[in-house]
Amino acid sequence: MVEGRPFGDSESEDDSSEASMTRRRKIEHIEICLDEEVQCQRSTMFEDIDFVHNALPEIDKDRIDLTINFFGLRARAPLVIAAMTGGHPKTMSVNQKLAYAAEELGLPIGVGSQRAAVEDPSLADTFAIVRKTAPSVPVIANIGATHVRSAPDAVSMIDADILAVHLNPLQEAIQPEGDCNSEGALESIAAIVDSVDIPVIIKETGAGISGDVAKRLEEVGIVGIDVGGAGGTSWAGVEYYRALKDDDDLKAQLGLEFWDWGIPTALSTLMVLDSTELDVIATGGIRNGLDIAKALALGATAAGIAYPVLRQAVYGSSLDVVVEAERFIEGLRVAMYLTGSQKVEELSSKQLILSGKLVQSLNSLGIDYKKVSSGI
Repeated sequence: MVEGRPFGDSESEDDSSEASMTRRRKIEHIEICLDEEVQCQRSTMFEDIDFVHNALPEIDKDRIDLTINFFGLRARAPLVIAAMTGGHPKTMSVNQKLAYAAEELGLPIGVGSQRAAVEDPSLADTFAIVRKTAPSVPVIANIGATHVRSAPDAVSMIDADILAVHLNPLQEAIQPEGDCNSEGALESIAAIVDSVDIPVIIKETGAGISGDVAKRLEEVGIVGIDVGGAGGTSWAGVEYYRALKDDDDLKAQLGLEFWDWGIPTALSTLMVLDSTELDVIATGGIRNGLDIAKALALGATAAGIAYPVLRQAVYGSSLDVVVEAERFIEGLRVAMYLTGSQKVEELSSKQLILSGKLVQSLNSLGIDYKKVSSGI
């Protein structure tokens, strides 16, 4: 597999319009994620979780049932191909490959922020390709919290089953052209919930969601949280490299300072579950099937991956994406076998051994870690 600049010269667009700037950001974000080391230096805290090995599982590994109820829809495994891209003509093939894998494996799939296509409808096909390629799986639309009027269009653009409203205050604070006015965001989210007739969830983008924030979101009608916790790609780090490119020394310094800001994914998952009745998707630094199993054991409905399949989607084929996703699914299946879990929902009743910073953090927050570890 030969790698280089996957989209050619992303500097070639000289249109200074807002829509063009949004398009360029889409390409820059992907190239930085592939070309630079932008992973969070903090852990997800999943390493502080261990299963109790079951030497007598008494089940047939080949008959393990991975299917789940995903916001009222069926998924063949509790793995989401998380929001990544779209909004630039050169990203259509990336979304097509991701969608092919989702359809082949029966997995839910999300798209990146649809703002670019709302601003420029000629870009709608870069998102619509997902539903065209994956007609039978749950598809998740994606807009920002202040884009109330865009919600119905984003949903219809991809015939979405679920709408994700993304929150990214950290990224906006570091981004050279970021918008840091969050006044009225909760009211706007409530209006979005009222404007569409499909389930609405909230997704963070690398800094996690606290129990308090999740509780406020639950009160306005949100049905699920994609925690997007710290431990995976650092979007402060991504924006650090963009700031360097723009010779913006202040933003670059902020990117370094806040590189590891956020709530680790495992901790965020527990905080949301402790405070609400919402379904949780654990994303942020999920790097293998064992991570997925641990997230499900904590009580998450599913886990999501983005970075692990991005390189295959950019440089490889659709089958390369399928193979990578299958690696995660097989790791999950082995973890279920070694804990004697015939069905996904059985993982949440298994005993866990919690340790380290996760236990310290739970104690600090007043969350009973013994209740978590006992599988109650």
